[in-house]
Amino acid sequence: MSKTTRGSLMVIIAGSAWGISGVSGQYLMANGVHVNLLTSLRLLISGILILSIVATQQTQQLKKAWNDKSFLWGTLIFSLCGLVMNQFAYLQAIGHTNAGTATVLQYVTPVLILAFVSLKNRTAPTLIELLSIFMAIAGTFIIATHGQFGNLAVTPTGLFWGLFSAVTYAAYIMIPVKLIQKWGSLLVIGTAMLMGGSIFSIATQAWKYDAAFTVGHNGLAYFGIIVIGTLFAYTVFLKGTSIVGPVKGSLLASVEPVASVLLTVLVMNDIFYPIDFLGMLLIIAAVLLISIKDLISVNREMLAKS
Repeated sequence: MSKTTRGSLMVIIAGSAWGISGVSGQYLMANGVHVNLLTSLRLLISGILILSIVATQQTQQLKKAWNDKSFLWGTLIFSLCGLVMNQFAYLQAIGHTNAGTATVLQYVTPVLILAFVSLKNRTAPTLIELLSIFMAIAGTFIIATHGQFGNLAVTPTGLFWGLFSAVTYAAYIMIPVKLIQKWGSLLVIGTAMLMGGSIFSIATQAWKYDAAFTVGHNGLAYFGIIVIGTLFAYTVFLKGTSIVGPVKGSLLASVEPVASVLLTVLVMNDIFYPIDFLGMLLIIAAVLLISIKDLISVNREMLAKS
């Protein structure tokens, strides 16, 4: 197996693992686990596990970062405004819709970032970018209404949390760029998870809620959302994208909403209608268009330099 093929497979596996995370969260909430407790546990345990890896591989870097006030303040802002809000909003969206719908709605994020960057730089989107924006809006409209004006196919609350999770995911991506460039993604994400999980747990008094932990299905679901869907997925995705590059990595990670929808049907027995799949297809196609455009641009730059 070539290095590129191995990297591509790692990204695809990571995307599928994120799909497992979403349906695991839906299963736990459907079986009595409160969203506040689930958000807290996911952040705290994942943060501890990721920092354990960092501590064994980058001990001096970890000590240096935790003694740097700019790192701590920057990570705190990222944690509260991006990471925590996104985790909470995404799980709320799952609770009010299902894992498949919530994941697809969150996938509007690249289009939101595109619109934000265009406004910030005062540059007009290209025709492909305009088409992507239109397709994302049309897909969201179809999922929300089944194509009928004045008729919501999902609850207003579910639609709100789904779109809000897309907004917070955009913040999650954009806020820590400089921090990650300087300190590394695992160190920043692990610290942000530990900070956010601690603050969120105290703010919501998460210990009041029943964890409903069992060795059976609930235990597997906890393993799915924390170990497979967070620790494993994130580290494998980072390794894969380090091989194939971030643009191709984001393109291959489009398997996540597909995996999430399939698992929602298979595990939770939720029903999707043909028009739902049309809406989802439009959103995924919009993201793929942006990713393919970026991939072409990167290839052109590489050819020009050579």
